[in-house]
Amino acid sequence: MEVKIKRGATITLKGSADKVISDAPTEETYALKPSDFPNLVPKLLIKEGAEVKAGTPVYFDKNDERIRFSSPVSGEIVEIRRGAKRKIEEIVILADKEIKYEDFGTHDVAKLDRERICSIMLESGVWPFIRQRPFDVIANPSDKPKSIFISAFNSAPLAEDYDFIMHRSDEIFQAGIDVLCKLTSGKVHLNINGAIKADDAFLNARNVQINKIYGPHPSGNVGVQIHHIDPINKGEVVWVVNPQDVIVIGKLFTEGKFDASRSIALCGSRVKTPKYFKTRMGAGVKNLLSGQLNEG
Repeated sequence: MEVKIKRGATITLKGSADKVISDAPTEETYALKPSDFPNLVPKLLIKEGAEVKAGTPVYFDKNDERIRFSSPVSGEIVEIRRGAKRKIEEIVILADKEIKYEDFGTHDVAKLDRERICSIMLESGVWPFIRQRPFDVIANPSDKPKSIFISAFNSAPLAEDYDFIMHRSDEIFQAGIDVLCKLTSGKVHLNINGAIKADDAFLNARNVQINKIYGPHPSGNVGVQIHHIDPINKGEVVWVVNPQDVIVIGKLFTEGKFDASRSIALCGSRVKTPKYFKTRMGAGVKNLLSGQLNEG
């Protein structure tokens, strides 16, 4: 399917990231921030001083106790920072030098039913990566979405280039898609930028409907894409997943671990050498920014 967006504007800013990727400087501490998720009411599962592995559940949502949030690294819970009325603001983890992982076992997705897949995703803490539209909240595992959307490009200025980030991730990306296909009786929509040649990880994807989107920003906005491809009617929900989160889901089922790796773009007019970095979710940016910014 082809969609042409006529209204909008392509905004060009200085400092776009070069197609070069490096390992980010090592961070000693990582943090989980419940405030990243609107309407979440966190309840801690562990206390300060507890040892965790990558994938160990740290807290859950009081509104739905099935939804857990896991540590991105192994190490020790060194601080639970609270704000007004003892609201949990951050859970700080002192990371091990070598990451240890919880073992969730490998699985043949073709042999699993929807209930079992949901159970594995909830247990490991990867479920919060699935967002629901409308409202952009964590998806309810009990819902059955009419479709699932993956936007393989971002049209915002200085946004990350998923074609670069996802290069050579064909197999693991497909594994994630196979999981998502089990969660809906509708279609999984993979939306690519029609103006350029997408990476093979996207072009070779199976069991999805590949849609080519043309036009200026906000053509890469998944909400705009849903409106044009599969509009939401009263009582319906659509789920949305980021391409890098599809990788996380794929690794959970093929490697049996919660891998919180992330590729990010450090860019902008003040950055000396804009480029990509490999890091992990929850990492601080102090060491990453050190020596990278021009004065002014």
